[in-house]
Amino acid sequence: MSQAELNKYKYIIVPTKFETFKNENQYQTSTMIKYNLVENGFTAVYDNDMPADLLANRCLGLLLNLKDDSSMFTTKVTLTLKDCQSNVVYTTVEGSSKEKDYKSAYSEAIKECFKSLSGIGYKYEPSGDTAQATVSFKNDVKRLEKAAEKDKDISFEDIVENKPQEKDKDIRFGDLAEDKTESNRQNVIQQKATLEEQSYKNMEPVQSNITKAENMPTVALPDVDYKTDDSGVLYAQAIANGFQLVDSTPKITLRMYATSQANFYIAEGDVHSGAVLKKGDKWYFEYYEGDKLMGQELNIKF
Repeated sequence: MSQAELNKYKYIIVPTKFETFKNENQYQTSTMIKYNLVENGFTAVYDNDMPADLLANRCLGLLLNLKDDSSMFTTKVTLTLKDCQSNVVYTTVEGSSKEKDYKSAYSEAIKECFKSLSGIGYKYEPSGDTAQATVSFKNDVKRLEKAAEKDKDISFEDIVENKPQEKDKDIRFGDLAEDKTESNRQNVIQQKATLEEQSYKNMEPVQSNITKAENMPTVALPDVDYKTDDSGVLYAQAIANGFQLVDSTPKITLRMYATSQANFYIAEGDVHSGAVLKKGDKWYFEYYEGDKLMGQELNIKF
């Protein structure tokens, strides 16, 4: 496939679990492939975290598949890209490695596969054939005219037929008044004007037992000692209840767990645990070293 053909697709969809493996991101293959795609200019997304436009139109993306032809002593893989109709539209060169460690072997083999895509100069170019939603008023006037014609068929005589019957005129106002007087007479309750039969409601105010809440003691916000060293780009990979941050090695450096507050996560790392939060347009990892609150700016790519 030529560069122009690849430019028609906006996304590359990376499975979190390939068919050839038993576990998700086994030997960090999914993480490694997504990292290399991003490094070569592609917009790569995991199959469990696709954006709204891709969910609405699956044909915007190509699904990446890993074909494993490994033997006892050699790891061999090939990457293929399929469109929304499962047609293979691109196949990389075969990558191989004789490393004994599986993680190192797949990492080396995948890097060889990406020699096919390195320097291809990919740039997404929308086709422009997406139809815009339009509101049509066709035949609206005709439908209104038909409704008007139907109303014209109702004659004045039809309306007159719905007037009160002549027999209703024989009912006199005096008869109605007598009936109402009799009805009211039946509903009158005889009251007894004795002290024993009288009662009243005490309207005197009652002392409330509700007390005013005491103000909580104020705690001064601690100063944060921010580190200035650059941690590099960290790629956010979705996990249960949050994300894990992966560097370019790739290595999991931090796990973030969602809370009830937006843009505020409980964070666990190999060395420190604390919180990841967003201030303005930037993300920070804050944690304690002894009694000192430390902070570090994070460059996260979601």
